[in-house]
Amino acid sequence: MLSQPIQSTFTLPGGQEVIIETGKLARQADGAVTIRQGNCIILATVVASKEPREGQDWFPLTVDYNEKFASAGRIPGSFFKREGRLNDYEILISRLIDRALRPLFPEDYFCDVQVLVTLISSDAEVMPDSLACLAASAALAVSDIPIKEIISEVRVARVDGEMVINPTRTQASKADMDFIIGATEKNLMMVEGESEECSEEDLVNALQLAHDAIRVQIKAQQELRDKLGVTQKRDYAKAEVNEELKQKVIEFCKDRLYQVASGGTAKTERSDAFKLIKDELLLSLPEDTTDVHLKLAKKYYDDLQWEVVRNMMLDDRKRLDGRKLDEVRALSMEADVLPSPHGSALFTRGETQSLTTVTLGTPLDELLVESAATSVYSNFILHYNFPPFSTGEVKPMRGPGRREVGHGNLAMRSLKQMMPGKDYPYTVRIVSDILESNGSSSMATVCAGSLALMDAGVPLPKHVSGVAMGLITRASDNKYAILTDILGDEDHLGDMDFKVTGTRDGICGVQMDIKVDGLSMDVMREALGQARTGRLHILDAMYIAVEVARPEVKEHAPRMEKLIIDKEFIGAVIGPGGKVIQEIQKETGTTINIEEVGNFGEVSIFSTNKESVEKAVKWVKGIVAVPQIGDVYEARVKSIQPYGAFVEFLPKKEGLLHISEISWKRLETMEGIFNEGDVVKVKLVGLDPKTGKFKLSRKALMPKPEHQTRSQE
Repeated sequence: MLSQPIQSTFTLPGGQEVIIETGKLARQADGAVTIRQGNCIILATVVASKEPREGQDWFPLTVDYNEKFASAGRIPGSFFKREGRLNDYEILISRLIDRALRPLFPEDYFCDVQVLVTLISSDAEVMPDSLACLAASAALAVSDIPIKEIISEVRVARVDGEMVINPTRTQASKADMDFIIGATEKNLMMVEGESEECSEEDLVNALQLAHDAIRVQIKAQQELRDKLGVTQKRDYAKAEVNEELKQKVIEFCKDRLYQVASGGTAKTERSDAFKLIKDELLLSLPEDTTDVHLKLAKKYYDDLQWEVVRNMMLDDRKRLDGRKLDEVRALSMEADVLPSPHGSALFTRGETQSLTTVTLGTPLDELLVESAATSVYSNFILHYNFPPFSTGEVKPMRGPGRREVGHGNLAMRSLKQMMPGKDYPYTVRIVSDILESNGSSSMATVCAGSLALMDAGVPLPKHVSGVAMGLITRASDNKYAILTDILGDEDHLGDMDFKVTGTRDGICGVQMDIKVDGLSMDVMREALGQARTGRLHILDAMYIAVEVARPEVKEHAPRMEKLIIDKEFIGAVIGPGGKVIQEIQKETGTTINIEEVGNFGEVSIFSTNKESVEKAVKWVKGIVAVPQIGDVYEARVKSIQPYGAFVEFLPKKEGLLHISEISWKRLETMEGIFNEGDVVKVKLVGLDPKTGKFKLSRKALMPKPEHQTRSQE
């Protein structure tokens, strides 16, 4: 007989109840829970191997978030009609969970851990990403897998000036601040989000509010764990400790490591020097040293390097490349570096370099972004590429990894805040190729992207820049050092990676991962203030390079004209089966997009050739124009009859130019007057009330002969 499931509940500040349940689904997993809010149900499972793989010396955590299309009553649109590899949206949520969970595990725990989080029932208004990490943490909490603490994540958004925890999808669409925050009961662990130029204090307030809500969710998980009776976590094999070997590593390497670390050398030279010390250490060991002790020696060396560099920064206020703690590396930037792309920029900060291009497309180039509950088109796309040569490595070239997706998303969300509104007709694609990397290539992408957008003539009102901050702490004496524009090594050795983007007027994007306990809000404020100073320094240089956006797109970029027509004319422009619009595009070499907006139609016409756009505009205007008596038109002769010529004066609108209206002189015959295809100016002089036919005149545009004028008088 199945045991009864166990539940724990809590209520969100907005009044919605959230139910955590275990014991009903996936009972063979080490831990399994469902989280329910409204009709949204998420299943999270966690399984860990009992023993680490032989020789394993790093923590193999795998986190996958997946949305079943059946959860929203939909069938996948792929050829196979089934869910495939994770899409970018799912990868981003997987990263949010991973970044918050990873610091929870003991440093000497190397067993494989797999966390699978699946949306099994969707709610149109409940955003599952704000519940996904809660589900993952709860699954770990009810398992016997060793973790140090329980965590949770919430979304906090500012809607109409009010902070809202886990807003509905409708509320979030109107938010000017949108952040997801992960934390333990005491400490912040992860922050990710965007805002429309919020202040540093606004962000701190959002973090405090989110942390209060997270504590409620952690308490609910603890209650569930207590009800289940989980009191002890499984034991695991601890790494061997050899104090004698550790002391030898310290004596052989410590002073030499400090000498290299404090030398202020470049990345390659410094890496080679560190490697030389490590190689000499291993050679100095006795010949009969076992493989296990060799591995221990390498570990002790890495630990010592970590400690020496950190202490140097804390005690001597020195950095690996010789900079001050708040100093940004040398900057170099140039726009319009490539002749063929619609916009381009090269941004270099120290040993990090991004070559970024902008391509302007039509609405037909929009990107379809699908999740189980939504299917929307985006006209702003950013792709980030990190080839192995950027760090002097040889690796296989495959599709973008999770890191590339995450870095690109941060840059995209930051630049999106300054993009023109929905009326902007172009689809914009940014591609950042990292050519060199030593710290925060995502922030280089933001800066290069802003420069390239302005070079392309995209009307950005302000530049957006970004800077990566680091933090080194020492609990024994409460010392800390905040680092501006961190190097790759400083990221690895530090306790915080804090990326902040924005304009001169506020923050546009944040991504933060914290690896240390006890980060106070005062230190957070100080880090944000130092980040603002660094951001403004970079912005000053960007405005010198490109002060404002080009007034118009480049000559080889698509030209665009937009026409607003009455709704009743949309069908006429498209034609039966698309015949008319296809003819216009073929004859003019343009791309035309028509959208129905309320009682009107928006006709967007694109081409790299200005004359082609003008020709298509004239054609469309002719279709939708209502002939007005007294107006003058350029008409084309379609056929000639003994009594006159039939002419087309507007697309699909013909009238008779009677022989008597061709000239003030009396014409006896039409012979030799016109040829089919001739263009002639005519005036619309009337409309036959019985037949509805248009009456046209050519002579009305000609001066009347004097003798006719006198005879009339």
